[in-house]
Amino acid sequence: MPKINLFTKIVALIIIMLTPILLLYFYSNKTSTDVLREELNKSNTNQLVFFQNEVDTTIDSMAIWPDLLIQDPDISSLRDIYTEMHELDLRTITLIKRIQTKLAIQQNSSKWRSSLHIYSPVIHRDISDHDAVQYDDEDLKKRLKPGWQVKVLENGDRERIVFSRYAVTPYSSYLDPSGSNLIIEVQFDSSNIKDMLDKFKSGGRREPFYYSEDVGIIYNRSVDKELTNQVLMHLKSEPLQDMESRTVQVGEEKYMVNIVKSETMGWHLIDYIPISEIIRPIQKTNQLFYVSMAALLLLCCIAAYLLYAQVQVPIKRLVIGFQKLKNGDYSVRMKPRGRSEFGFLYTRFNLMVAQIQELFETVYLEKIHVREARLKQLQSQINPHFFYNCFSFISSMAKLEKNDAVVAMSHHLSNYYRYTTRQERDLVALSEEINFVTSYLEIQKMRMARLNYAIHLPSEMLHLEIPPLMLQPLVENAVIHGIEAWSDASVIQITGEWHEDGARLIVEDDGKGMSAEDILILQHKMLNQMDEEMGCGLWNVHQRMHLRFRGAAGVSFSTSDLGGLKVTITWSTA
Repeated sequence: MPKINLFTKIVALIIIMLTPILLLYFYSNKTSTDVLREELNKSNTNQLVFFQNEVDTTIDSMAIWPDLLIQDPDISSLRDIYTEMHELDLRTITLIKRIQTKLAIQQNSSKWRSSLHIYSPVIHRDISDHDAVQYDDEDLKKRLKPGWQVKVLENGDRERIVFSRYAVTPYSSYLDPSGSNLIIEVQFDSSNIKDMLDKFKSGGRREPFYYSEDVGIIYNRSVDKELTNQVLMHLKSEPLQDMESRTVQVGEEKYMVNIVKSETMGWHLIDYIPISEIIRPIQKTNQLFYVSMAALLLLCCIAAYLLYAQVQVPIKRLVIGFQKLKNGDYSVRMKPRGRSEFGFLYTRFNLMVAQIQELFETVYLEKIHVREARLKQLQSQINPHFFYNCFSFISSMAKLEKNDAVVAMSHHLSNYYRYTTRQERDLVALSEEINFVTSYLEIQKMRMARLNYAIHLPSEMLHLEIPPLMLQPLVENAVIHGIEAWSDASVIQITGEWHEDGARLIVEDDGKGMSAEDILILQHKMLNQMDEEMGCGLWNVHQRMHLRFRGAAGVSFSTSDLGGLKVTITWSTA
């Protein structure tokens, strides 16, 4: 006997469920639908829609206030202030007074109690119709989002829900108020909606209220909160639709509930009335209908279980496998079960993952090779930079017949040759680099008697590994541009210290230094490609550190307490 597939099972089950529904519809519709739906549902729904449209119209009119106010010449002129103000001048105060008058007029144009706030990042003030105070940028950033925002404020036993909407220029600055030049907020609280609900109730037996799953409930002022909460508890057993009617039972009483969702607010307007007097003539019919619906619900549960067990579970396992694959786990494999379509998918998934894993391993090895070649290239560029200075120094000392300096330079230059020619390693101990820099400084000290240097490093840092020839270009620049170029300069200081993410080396001098603008320009050059006007020493050190340690590793510049330039190399040791 051929196996019945899942699709056939579901179709047969749907037919079984629909047959009693269609039969019972004609039987119960003659007595219940005509009375309840036509008389109650239609009437109540129309009233709710009309009331909801009235509320939405009022809110929509308030929603365009910020967009209209942004176009006002006085308010728009706040964007033309280009200098940040801590204290307001007379012209700005006069402007704020005019704006406050306009805000008051705009607020009074609506029957609802509302408030308008203008936030100016330039003068850092929150301007309302009665005040202009400073505001908290972080608090505003948390609240600044598109659309209507809702906030619940509690004052003892009283609860107040505040609705607010923002208009920002430019629009792209919603996530960062510091990037905006003008922010306008319109705000009103739930007391206005309560007033509308009280008018809608009009002393009848209806009990309208607003409900939002994410925020809470807005009651009318004469509501029976306990009963309303019980009705709402029954309603939440199923998702609320945009427009629907339900019958719920609380205790011994049944209620007809009508629901309309606000397109503007996103809240559900819910109204319930007791229907015991109306439902009595058709009680027997409804009881039969409820029994049938219970049976239908049971069948739906069976269908849902079949769907979950034979479709949802395999799909869920497949989704989990793809999620692991997305997170970089290429060892994930699916175990085929049975000879179904999902077994075929699992087999193909395993084959695909194996091929991807092989491809990624190949690409990763190629990236490693390219990166190592790049590091070798940068290291080879920096070596001649030091050679040229050494040979120039030897030539100068020979002309001055300073044989001791020539001998010392030759000795240290030979050490340099040994340090570089035997350097097949990508990383060396920091102690080796410090010894190398010490030799260089001794040579410069022989050439300049006024040169003094100090090296302060924690002993536990000496075992750290860094790229070779990383510290020497910084010291060389300090000598040439800090000490030689400034006759009163004489001190070079090398300091090592730990920080929360790793370590840093600091080279500073007491030379002339650089202006803040020049430091920013130099820092910007480190991020770009090297050009003909830029020396390769500092740029190569920054690029090598960034390629090796990634993240925030590299070279940064600032003003030294000694008076000259402070150059800092930062990298992570994790």
